Amino acid sequence: MKAYRMLGCAFVIAAVSPHIAHSQGSYLFVWAGGKGGKEIIATIDASPTSATYGRVLATASTGTVGFPHHTESELGPNGHLLANDFGAGRTWLFDLHDALHPRVLTSFGDVAGFGYPHTFIRLANGRVLSTFQYRADSTAKTRMASMGDGMSMGGEHATGGLVEMDESGRAYFSGAAADTAIAGRLYPYSVLPIPAMNRAVTTTTDMDEADTMATGKWVQIWRLSDLKLLRTVALPPGPRGNENQYTGESRLLPDGRSVYIHTFNCGLYLLRDIESDNPRATFVKGLEGKECGVPVLTGHYWLQTLSTAHALVALDISDAEHPREVSRVTLPSDEAPHWIAIDATGRRVVLNSGGKGSRLFVIEFDPANGRLALDERFRDPGSTSAGISLSGANWSGFTGVVSPHGAVFSR
Repeated sequence: MKAYRMLGCAFVIAAVSPHIAHSQGSYLFVWAGGKGGKEIIATIDASPTSATYGRVLATASTGTVGFPHHTESELGPNGHLLANDFGAGRTWLFDLHDALHPRVLTSFGDVAGFGYPHTFIRLANGRVLSTFQYRADSTAKTRMASMGDGMSMGGEHATGGLVEMDESGRAYFSGAAADTAIAGRLYPYSVLPIPAMNRAVTTTTDMDEADTMATGKWVQIWRLSDLKLLRTVALPPGPRGNENQYTGESRLLPDGRSVYIHTFNCGLYLLRDIESDNPRATFVKGLEGKECGVPVLTGHYWLQTLSTAHALVALDISDAEHPREVSRVTLPSDEAPHWIAIDATGRRVVLNSGGKGSRLFVIEFDPANGRLALDERFRDPGSTSAGISLSGANWSGFTGVVSPHGAVFSR
């Protein structure tokens, strides 16, 4: 485990509008970087009644150039946010309780013999449950080989695991994801803790695009109390034949016992009997396009990004075996929706684009009927199109296009 206090590495830009009244979801925090400058966390005005709605109000820099990736899906109750620089295998902890003065608290690398963390989930005991893709003592190539639209690290890695730790990277206990009964490569990607069943579910997509052998068709079930791996389950293929590949995010359904699992190959699966010796994984829907990004589950609606279809859709999952689309927002063809997060009211969604358009959008959501609508007010000054451009003068320290990833609303 490596953890150290970062001193003097946060450079804060003065707020543009210091007198905005704070309310639920007044700000957006965006984790971003790019070839034109160093990684930053940016505070954006997310108050629709503000004169500076959609403007960058403040930023804090890590002082490093890297590959900003996932953050937590929501701001921690203490106003802190974990943000992952996957290419460097480093995680940054930001203090965002004062939105107009964001700052770096610390960062850490390997923990409990594992490296390259991906997903962070806060537990009721105040600790954090995190997936680590690779074993830290692996002799595999772990340096970035290239940085384009994706990531190439060499394609050879030893399986990682799960770690329960505090938010600064101090481990309490851990478990390895290696399963001798499985010939496939298993790299923990996301994690869903289910305390009521003493279980956790992880997915297995390798972030390294050079690893063409790891098809990520597996999900793993763990005992939550001690992180013992219990079983590894293969998702069945769908009608197209490969919808089961590259398992992504898992969410606990309203019944408290069933889990939806999405794949980056645009499959949607239902996992049941998680506590039994024979969990059942069933294909329930093929989603539009060849690549699908991060989903959100809110009430009985599943909000799904369709990257190659340039859209966000809302599925009514009241009948979990037969989800049906009830609404969609279609974005310009140069946008590739990937990350989304929802605010505390359950009525606004932030969406980033990994496409050439590289814009940030706010989507309005009606929980009564599942209706999605693009917030046309959230736009650059003078622009005729909705969305905030992530290239240009708003982003201090950058000369090129800024690549956003994790983005969350304030509490």
